[in-house]
Amino acid sequence: MSVIAPKQNLLNFDPNGLQQFFADHGEKPFRSTQLLKWIYHRGISDFAAMTDFSKSLRTLLSSRAEIRAPEMVVEQNSNDGTRKWLLRLDDGNCIETVFIPESGRGTLCISSQVGCILNCSFCSTAKQGFNRNLTTSEIIGQLWIAAKLLGQFEANQQHRIITNVVFMGMGEPLLNYDQVLPALRLMLEDNAFGLSKRRVTLSTAGIIPALDKLREDCDVSLAISLHATTDELRNELVPVNKKYPIADLLAACKRYVDDTARKKITFEYVMLRGINDQAKHAKELVKLLQGIPAKINLIPFNPYPNSVYKTSTQADIDVFYHELYRAGMTTITRRTRGEDIDAACGQLAGKVLDRTQRRERIKKQLNDANGEKKAGNSN
Repeated sequence: MSVIAPKQNLLNFDPNGLQQFFADHGEKPFRSTQLLKWIYHRGISDFAAMTDFSKSLRTLLSSRAEIRAPEMVVEQNSNDGTRKWLLRLDDGNCIETVFIPESGRGTLCISSQVGCILNCSFCSTAKQGFNRNLTTSEIIGQLWIAAKLLGQFEANQQHRIITNVVFMGMGEPLLNYDQVLPALRLMLEDNAFGLSKRRVTLSTAGIIPALDKLREDCDVSLAISLHATTDELRNELVPVNKKYPIADLLAACKRYVDDTARKKITFEYVMLRGINDQAKHAKELVKLLQGIPAKINLIPFNPYPNSVYKTSTQADIDVFYHELYRAGMTTITRRTRGEDIDAACGQLAGKVLDRTQRRERIKKQLNDANGEKKAGNSN
C-alpha cells in the first residue's frame, strides 16, 4: 500500500529553499522568483491562478505543495487604531499578532514561539509557560495574513500598509533561530516582502551565541530587552541573565555594531514602579551603555491580571527620561497602545489558548498518581 506524502507548505521556504524545491522537481531556478511574487506581492495561494506557470506545473504544485498561513480566529480593534489578531495553528495552539498604525508607518508585531521559555518576571506571556517553537510558515504567515487582512495586496507595492516588522510578540526569537532566519530573509527579499533591513527589528533578551550568529547571517535591526542596570536585578527580572550576564551581553552588542554600516541598537527598558525607575538607575544606564551606539526605549509597564508589578508614575518616567536626555542619550518613551484590547503581549492568547497538550499532560500525571495510589493500596 503506497503512502501519500504530505504536501509541503511553501511558506516554509526562503528564496534558496524554493529554488531547491523547484530543482528537485526538474524545474528552472527562475520559477522560484515567479512563485515568490505570486505569494508575497499578490497574496495568491491558489496555484490555478498562477497564469505564468504551465498547466502541468500548476497540476504538480497542487498535488505536492500548498500555501497555508495560520487561521485568524479572533480580531480586536482598539479605539486608537491598533488591531490585534489571535491566530490558530494546525495543532490548536494560538499566537498573537498586533498591527500598530502611526503617522507615516505601520508596524506589525509578530510572535516566534507559542508561549516563552525565558520566564521574565514582568511578562504576561511568561505566565503561560512554553509550548513549542513556531515554524517558518507560522512566522512569515503572520505577516502574510496580516497583509491580506489589511488590504495590502489589493494596494500596490508602492503603497505599503505594513512598513515595519518587529519580533516583539510571544517568544524569544533567538531560541528559534533555524525557523526565524528564513522568515527574516523572506521579509528582506525584494521578490517577497522587500522590507528594508532597518525596518525589520529582532528583539531578544540576549542569547549570545545566536546573537553572534545573526550578525553573520542576516543584517537586521536589533533590540535588547535590558530592563535593569545590575546583574542582581536583571537576574530577577530576566532570568536568562544568569547564563548571559550584562557585561557579556553588552560585549556581544558591540560586536554586532562593529562596522559603520550598522545603526544604533535599541535597548528596551520597562518601567517598574520602585524597582528600576529612579534617577540613580538612569545614571547607571548611561554609564553602562557608554561606547555603544544606543537608542533607549522606555516602556511604561502594561499591567495584567495578578501581576506583582505596577507602572511607574509619569513623574518618575519624566525624571528618568531627562537624566538620559541630559547625558546625550537618544531616548523615546513608548506610547501605550491598545489598552482596551488586552494590549499586553500574551493576554488574548492567555484567555483563549488551546491547552490540549497541557490537559493531556495533567491527565497523564493524574493517571500516574492514581496508579501509584492503587499500587500502594495493594501492598
